[in-house]
Amino acid sequence: MKSSTSPRVRSVRRVATGCAAAAIATTVLFSPSAAFAETADNGGAQRNDGDNTVPLRSAIVDGPATNVILLIGDGMGDSEITIARNYAYGAAGQLPGIDALPLTGQYTTYSLYKDGARKGKPDYVPDSAATGSAWATGTKTYDNAVSVDINGAPQQTLLELAKANGLRTGNVSTAEIQDATPAVQVAHVASRSCYGPDSASCGADALAAGGLGSISEQLLDTRPDVTLGGGSASFTQTAKAGDWSGKTLFEQAEGRGYQVVKTAADLAGVTAANQEAPVLGLFTPGNFPTRFAATTATVGGANTPVSCAANPDRLGTDLSLASLTNSAIDLLNSPAESSKGFFLQVEGASIDKRDHSADACGQIGETIDLDEAVRAALDFAEKDGNTLVIVTADHAHTSQIVDSTPPTSLSTAVTTLEGSVMKISYGTGAAGGSQQHTGAQLRVAGYGPGAANVVGLIDQTDNFFTIANALRLNRDTAALSAGAKATLPKTVFAPGETFDAALTGLAGDRQITGVVASEPVAVPKTDVLAGSATIPLTAPTELGEHTVTLTGSQTGTIVTARFTVTADGQPLPGGATGTGGATGNAGGLASAVNGALASTGAAVFPILGAAALALLAGGTALYRRRHNRPIPRA
Repeated sequence: MKSSTSPRVRSVRRVATGCAAAAIATTVLFSPSAAFAETADNGGAQRNDGDNTVPLRSAIVDGPATNVILLIGDGMGDSEITIARNYAYGAAGQLPGIDALPLTGQYTTYSLYKDGARKGKPDYVPDSAATGSAWATGTKTYDNAVSVDINGAPQQTLLELAKANGLRTGNVSTAEIQDATPAVQVAHVASRSCYGPDSASCGADALAAGGLGSISEQLLDTRPDVTLGGGSASFTQTAKAGDWSGKTLFEQAEGRGYQVVKTAADLAGVTAANQEAPVLGLFTPGNFPTRFAATTATVGGANTPVSCAANPDRLGTDLSLASLTNSAIDLLNSPAESSKGFFLQVEGASIDKRDHSADACGQIGETIDLDEAVRAALDFAEKDGNTLVIVTADHAHTSQIVDSTPPTSLSTAVTTLEGSVMKISYGTGAAGGSQQHTGAQLRVAGYGPGAANVVGLIDQTDNFFTIANALRLNRDTAALSAGAKATLPKTVFAPGETFDAALTGLAGDRQITGVVASEPVAVPKTDVLAGSATIPLTAPTELGEHTVTLTGSQTGTIVTARFTVTADGQPLPGGATGTGGATGNAGGLASAVNGALASTGAAVFPILGAAALALLAGGTALYRRRHNRPIPRA
């Protein structure tokens, strides 16, 4: 999206952003004062070096932003950040990415109860599906829900809105790409475990049940420009319903124009990613292997310190989270596309997963991985000058730094960079079980245009509005499709003649369905690419005037085009050829079956236009059947 900001304001922003970048570079390149004095000396542990008022003031940059990069550390509470910093950089050290963002705040993360006497009341310890849905949609929901509200109504996501507004979009994770955090940007299901067509938990969301489909199937419909992560196993499953029934999801992806990549070499060979050829990179059947080999906390385990060891199963550095982040940025910001701007979500997933397993080294390594990805994002943002970077987490977790070995709970100890011993306790689950999330507020930090909106105490849902406002997203997707038009190559066809309908102006929708009302013949669901679609049609064998009605799957926008079928494909005597052309009508209200999304602030239009069209089509068909002759144009 091009900025309408004046040249003078943009110039001021570049200067301010440059100052902030310099401040960040300084904090990264120079260690705290402790590096130059004994920590035990007066001021030896001081982090501030003089008055920070000017650098802080310079870090506050007005929006809008051209790009937004949102980085999520799953389960990364303040304790997890501190543990990783202490281990890798020392107590007086600094994480080069996470600790470098100049503006910080805290946010609340509670979810809501779905039903019963407590429906709508706070659930103080949330899961990743509810928390991700909160920042992705701006709507609080219940645990297990993916971007639907507590009543099950789908909510528009940042990625969907960014795409509808003409921005490029990306989704990167070290988890299965169907996992809750990446899923919240691309799917709407009642159960987060609805990964693929074989998932029994899909229930009413399954395509065969008339729903929107599994998370993997909805991902293909949402069509981000770049998708990178794990989870290839779900794409080997076979669709049970829909136009791709009987085909695997990998076959469907390739048939719909995706560039499917499965190795680092494949990804390196990709030179462009766009709506015509989006990238689907799935590098593991499940989650990525962790950076460090696992350590297992035990009762009394903190009495014997360990050092973290490299995991021999880890993927190559060309598939590290930082490398994937750079790849996504390069593809989204390619010279041919950079003027459009982009929205990119990046997740370091296994901080949470290793915390659940009471694996200190595992979670430390994954926090370091995320930190490197943050540094990659900041490097780009500093050079670009118009990119907002936000770093946060979804929920807090169990691990705590403790003074002595807990007598009954699980614990472990690691030897840190400084040669000291850090004892870590896991006290919310038994040995062999799963440690629990916790309900503490979380750090949220920002850099770039609009980053000041993370300062203070905010809620997780505020991230949605901060990002939507920074990118100036129009959330009324029906309005984005209101000018849709369909054009036919001509107005008269012979029976069985094939032709294409060209649809434009449907930016608020991602797919269209349709019907040639006179027979009726269903039009296969077709992807809308950057607001446009080409729909292959075949003229009916029945002579006379026909109407093709196309409906946007997301907004319910209705577009019609009329044409005439004659025996020889030539106009009727007297020029009665049928009206041809098209009319755009945003008066349709899509049902839950065809994917209408509840939109905060989006207008709901009356359905009278759609009903009138259906009635007219039905009456026309009845007239032809009774009189068995072509209907001349009035």
